[in-house]
Amino acid sequence: MTTRFASITRRPLAAALFVALIAPGMAFAQTAKEKALEARVAELERQVQLLLSSQQQQQTAISDTQTQLTEVRTAQTQAPAAKPGIQQTPISAGAGPNTRFTYGGFIKLDASVTSTNDGDLADGSVGRLFYVPKTIPVGGGATKEGGADTDFGANFSRFWFATDTDLDSGDKLKSYLEFDLFGGGSTAFTGNEVATNTYALTVRQAYVTWNNWLAGQAWSNFQDTAALPDAVDFLGPSEGTVFVRQAQIRYTKGPWSFSAENPQTVYTPYLGNMAQVAGDDGAMPDITARYQAKGDWGHFSVAGLARQLKYQNGPANSSETGFGLSVSGKWNLGANDDIRYMITGGTGIGRYVGLALNNDAVLDANGDLENIDLLAGFVGWRHVFSPKLRTNVFYSRAEYDNEVALTGLGITKGAQSAHVNLIYSPLPKLDLGAELIWGKRELENGDSGELNRLQTHVKYTF
Repeated sequence: MTTRFASITRRPLAAALFVALIAPGMAFAQTAKEKALEARVAELERQVQLLLSSQQQQQTAISDTQTQLTEVRTAQTQAPAAKPGIQQTPISAGAGPNTRFTYGGFIKLDASVTSTNDGDLADGSVGRLFYVPKTIPVGGGATKEGGADTDFGANFSRFWFATDTDLDSGDKLKSYLEFDLFGGGSTAFTGNEVATNTYALTVRQAYVTWNNWLAGQAWSNFQDTAALPDAVDFLGPSEGTVFVRQAQIRYTKGPWSFSAENPQTVYTPYLGNMAQVAGDDGAMPDITARYQAKGDWGHFSVAGLARQLKYQNGPANSSETGFGLSVSGKWNLGANDDIRYMITGGTGIGRYVGLALNNDAVLDANGDLENIDLLAGFVGWRHVFSPKLRTNVFYSRAEYDNEVALTGLGITKGAQSAHVNLIYSPLPKLDLGAELIWGKRELENGDSGELNRLQTHVKYTF
């Protein structure tokens, strides 16, 4: 009985001891686990705080950027009102909105020494300023000696002014004005070479364009200015070149262009030899059409001209049709060389070629017009030695088929010239050039005269 009681007594005690021994371990294990969980929760809370902080910083940055953009836009909107743009009020109060203005030109000093073998070029004449083949003296013979002249001038300095407007409709509206100082310098009103050398402003071009349309004074659509050689002289191959500026209406679409231009008939009176009379009796405008192709190889152009020649003087009333064809272009031979050319033929188009070297037509004894045929052209080679040095060599010629029974034998039969130049550009936009020119004009009676010239220039383009 005692033994059983002892056994029973020991069991609760053992259980209590077991619980006492195990409880601290359980408590310890539970505490470690809780601590790990707490550490993990703390880490998660820290990461959440970091994400919230980063998001807050991004939101702040976005807010700051939006504020700055608002300030900039406000400043842009208010700036013109606070300080007007120079092209909106001070310069062009009357211009339309969205109009841009540009200007440019060049200052050009020409200096030349000229010698002729059959007469002297008159002082102050156009032929003293640049090469004009019809001014070469011819017919002096043994009784008329040649002459030598030195000339300086800044007459061909140039200025241009242009506008470019973007319309709300998407259309393009442009205008262009160009002037030089080649407007007479020997009258009492404009000065002379004795003292002031004051020259008058001359309008070269004045036109407006609207998309594909042009209206105003510009180079004739029959002329290819892009084919002209790089010359020191004002024009260079004068006798072989189509060269006219006049009032016109022109339409251009892609490579095609068409124009209606100012009509003007220039004729030789009956047996008038070199006399040149400008009439303006035509009812129809001169009509031109041109096709031009461009590429890395250069450009090619072909142009046609049709016109009415008209003469009216009392009962005498005569009309003829003139037409011409001109092929021209520039052919690139490489990075440093190109060939430029033009050939023009036709009948009744004399005033368009060679600075009116010969006339459109001649009058017969009854006052009827007879066309004068012509063939003219030039070819030139340009070589670039370096970015600062280049040279040009070109030859030009024109021949006319005159009815000498009507014109007389004192009219120009043909003219030709050869040119070689060297142009040095020591600074950007500054050219120093020298050109040797030989020219010859021949009359129907066989007489001829020659011109030799050293033409130089200093030209600054701005």
